[in-house]
Amino acid sequence: MQKLLIEGGHDLNGQVRISGAKNSAVALLPAAILADSAVTIEGLPEISDVDTLGDLLEEIGGSVSRDGQDITIHPEKMMAMPLPNGKVKKLRASYYFMGAMLGKFNKAVIGLPGGCFLGPRPIDQHIKGFEALGAEVTNEQGAIYLRANELRGARIYLDVVSVGATINIMLAAVKAKGRTTIENAAKEPEIIDVATLLTNMGAKIKGVGTDVIRIDGVPSLHGCRHTIIPDRIEAGTYAIAAAAKGKEVIIDNVIPQHLESLIAKLREMDVTVEESDEQLYIARNRPLKSVDIKTLVYPGFPTDLQQPFTSLLTQASHSGVITDTIYSARLKHIDELRRMNAVIKVEGGSVIVSGPVQLEGAKVKASDLRAGASLIIAGLLADGVTEITGLDHIDRGYEKLTEKLSTLGAKIWREEMTDVEIMQDQNM
Repeated sequence: MQKLLIEGGHDLNGQVRISGAKNSAVALLPAAILADSAVTIEGLPEISDVDTLGDLLEEIGGSVSRDGQDITIHPEKMMAMPLPNGKVKKLRASYYFMGAMLGKFNKAVIGLPGGCFLGPRPIDQHIKGFEALGAEVTNEQGAIYLRANELRGARIYLDVVSVGATINIMLAAVKAKGRTTIENAAKEPEIIDVATLLTNMGAKIKGVGTDVIRIDGVPSLHGCRHTIIPDRIEAGTYAIAAAAKGKEVIIDNVIPQHLESLIAKLREMDVTVEESDEQLYIARNRPLKSVDIKTLVYPGFPTDLQQPFTSLLTQASHSGVITDTIYSARLKHIDELRRMNAVIKVEGGSVIVSGPVQLEGAKVKASDLRAGASLIIAGLLADGVTEITGLDHIDRGYEKLTEKLSTLGAKIWREEMTDVEIMQDQNM
């Protein structure tokens, strides 16, 4: 078990390349189940979530081979094997096996998903969609059982905009008989990425990127090659880090249009941001101004960047207010930032961050993936050394984070924890 150490106070300078999108990868890999021949996905991030999904594909009979950042899945011998627990519990995105296996085999048994605990995140909209397509869905001893004689297209209105439900229903519907219409669909770039893969496999999908998606079912899907989009959340995290502690940082392999809401807020704070086709240039040469942010569904400000942005606001003048309308319980990083001398209050559903303050190095723990990113940015800013545990969360979503930040000039490294430190960490 390892801990991450950061010696604060060192400016970031240089160029960093963004990996493939984690939030796409976790849906693209299960989507390969639907094909009748090999699917190769290029540019996947080397993160633990991808490893876990590869293991799950092999558990149901698939053959998975990896060549660097490219993975080839052979689905020909896959079976509707139950996945009631085990690795399914490691990440929330394992629920995409529900839609993919239901679409391929008309049945599935999937354990309730795990991953970061961010408060209640029900899958009722997923189930609503599956049932509309003709599936019987039951919860038996902690696992979701899905059964259908056949799937038929349906008109499905999502009561709340949900990325997971939109993708899962899309996976189940691509081979259903007739037309499926998803209304109030999510519009995230990752949904477009998954739809592009499915279209390359022979699916008929229209309207992706709008709030109405139409799917005409096809009898079979074939293999293909697909290149994943860049990770907008990783890019946003490095952009925030550059705004916090950067001189001049170039972020490569990014689609700026995917980050318009963040870029607007950084400019509002007096950060210099320049865009090109696949790069962002970030420079901080003036004091930061506070801003207010409210997380919204895409193209609004991403909930996944709310926590990293909190650390940035500690360096801005006066007070900024953060309101997360997506996951209101995503606040476990606040107490850890307070350990580092941050001045933060929680009032109702909002967080009020006062600054600027000099953060101090401390022993802190990442409670989830993006909380870990928040603490890393705080560590870059802090006086002294910050020790971060809970790295299993961070490794789920950030590829080669230590190496990338070191290349930019950060003093960051990993150390093995002693038995005493592990016991103390478990009691935190």
